[in-house]
Amino acid sequence: MKDTSNRPLSPRTKAVHAGTRRSQYGEVSEAMFLTQGFVYDSAEAAEARFLEACREEFIYARYGNPTVAMFEDRIAAIEGTEDAFATASGMAAVNGALVSMLRAGDHVVAGRALFGSCLYILDEVLPRYGVEVTLIDGTDLAAWQAAIRPDTKACFFESVSNPTLEVVDIAGVAALAHAVGALVIVDNVFATPVFSRAVELGADVVVYSTTKHVDGQGRCLGGVICGTTEFIRKTAEPYLKHTGGSMSPFNAWVMLKGLEHMDLRVRAQAATCRALAEALEGHPKLARVIHPHLASHPQCDLARAQMEEGGTVLSFDVTGGKDAAFRVLNALEIVLISNNLGDAKSIATHPATTTHQRLPDDQKTMLGITPGLIRLSCGLEDAGDLLADVLGALDHA
Repeated sequence: MKDTSNRPLSPRTKAVHAGTRRSQYGEVSEAMFLTQGFVYDSAEAAEARFLEACREEFIYARYGNPTVAMFEDRIAAIEGTEDAFATASGMAAVNGALVSMLRAGDHVVAGRALFGSCLYILDEVLPRYGVEVTLIDGTDLAAWQAAIRPDTKACFFESVSNPTLEVVDIAGVAALAHAVGALVIVDNVFATPVFSRAVELGADVVVYSTTKHVDGQGRCLGGVICGTTEFIRKTAEPYLKHTGGSMSPFNAWVMLKGLEHMDLRVRAQAATCRALAEALEGHPKLARVIHPHLASHPQCDLARAQMEEGGTVLSFDVTGGKDAAFRVLNALEIVLISNNLGDAKSIATHPATTTHQRLPDDQKTMLGITPGLIRLSCGLEDAGDLLADVLGALDHA
């Protein structure tokens, strides 16, 4: 891409062009550098690169790669951060962002409504190494204020929680955290890179599972940590490159291709999701329909302020409990039963028995993960077809 520094570009344009590096052959599509290592012109050059490699100098695929660097630069440009580090999965990003910056004796405050693997890191991994973790109701700013201490090092939460779609006030938490010098680390998967406002609202570090929405086509695992160059290159990168959590060049190439049409896909999915949520609300076999931009959502105003659209996922609670929910799932003809989200194919999940099954029953109840709850990730199918499929399945509840 030619120099456009004299005028701002939209995220949609950046998703196609930002970070591009072309070889001497002038290829249109980004090159895939499938190599584990790199050759040096001399022993002196090798020594110099190991002492200090610049952004365009590479040593080993675990440390960096031209294809991966293109992806990192492109998603940082979209997210509005100085830098990014691409990881092998979304959980590698969450783990890398937290563990790389924390030490024994540090304190973390986190929203309690989290994906099961995130809870494992907070409940099991960090305490094992002497990090104190306080879990709170992330929707309650007073709870954040009460929990944050002068020695708090990080505040972590999902901007929109999985699977009950609670919305956390990013700006409010950031103000409280920054008052004591703590970093705000936001898992922004459900908000998506398309509708995200996390950095503008005060997030210091944003993590994504790029498996969702970025690839968005069920092909590859991936994750990314977005933040300042100081945090990415001096904190996250040393930990991840030495512990093996970096993204492969092939997966980075797939993610680059996904970014090119991510905006179009996600906007179409979000429109379908909202249409389904509005159509399903009030259905006699549903106790509730959850979508961040529905007026019935308790944080609707906040969600509309933080996110341009409500995202690609809705949840609904079948009144007959687990048995009725299973009948609905088994009656779906178009929607797949799986545990991913943000995919081109619509996917339904029963969180209580899959993604969040390890949680004790009382904790599921507290988080609103009822036996009848179904999470629906809307894909790129025709919205009318999807609605007919879900309505037909509900006849079996």
